[in-house]
Amino acid sequence: MSIAFSKYHGLGNDFILIDNRHSAEPILTSEQAVKWCDRNFGIGADGVIFLLAETNGEHRMRIFNSDGSEPEMCGNGIRCLAKFMQDLNISTTDGKYQIQTGAGLIVPRMDADGQVTVDMGKPFLTAAEIPTTLRDSDHKVINVPLEVGGNIWNVTAVSMGNPHCITFVNDVDAIPLAEIGTLFEHHPVFPKRTNTEFVEVVNTSYVKMRVWERGAGATLACGTGACATVVAGVLNDLCNRTCTVNLPGGDLKIHWSEESDRILMTGPATLVFTGLAKNEL
Repeated sequence: MSIAFSKYHGLGNDFILIDNRHSAEPILTSEQAVKWCDRNFGIGADGVIFLLAETNGEHRMRIFNSDGSEPEMCGNGIRCLAKFMQDLNISTTDGKYQIQTGAGLIVPRMDADGQVTVDMGKPFLTAAEIPTTLRDSDHKVINVPLEVGGNIWNVTAVSMGNPHCITFVNDVDAIPLAEIGTLFEHHPVFPKRTNTEFVEVVNTSYVKMRVWERGAGATLACGTGACATVVAGVLNDLCNRTCTVNLPGGDLKIHWSEESDRILMTGPATLVFTGLAKNEL
């Protein structure tokens, strides 16, 4: 049996999108998703995203990473999902989609210029919410020393429904991401593993970020990571609440509202191609 799919990317963070509305569960297993994501023997992607059956006016999103793990949410992925839904001619309410994720209800808005703005909700800041054992459960983790790879890094931890560890560096391009990223991801102080962002502050309104994603490794962009980066920058008095985050794949615009505590992320989502694939890939 062949399955229809569409390939999208958000700043180079690429995903296979499947219209899975006929079923409440993903049509692929996590093991099959790994094969689909293989860039040599499959389609190639950072993850497979499933648009699941609508319930009470809300659609559902599930995602398998390229290693088969299932994250709570994905910022670039949900922008791609919103564009996929638009291309499927699924109607919006005032230009917005209501999408349930493992991190709760997320609301993307289709902008007139082709960009997608996503209300990413409020950040979670206590150690228990992230989760991490770096501090007591009800404390925030801001600029806390952590030994990784024989060096001491000052880290700030933020959850956007998924865990992030942010560290500010002088030269982000000098970071040996492939060597150090996996050590952060699997560090025992993060019981559910963690996404890791290395950030260079160019000025208070513009930062450069490289990311090691939990379950996917080095990617060209990470939407939740960009949001977590701005939160960490504000908490460390390093950047403004409205800030452009430059990633290897391009820029995301992030705004953390002081009034509502909610974060808006704006960026592109691009269709690459559509096709049919055998589910026994």
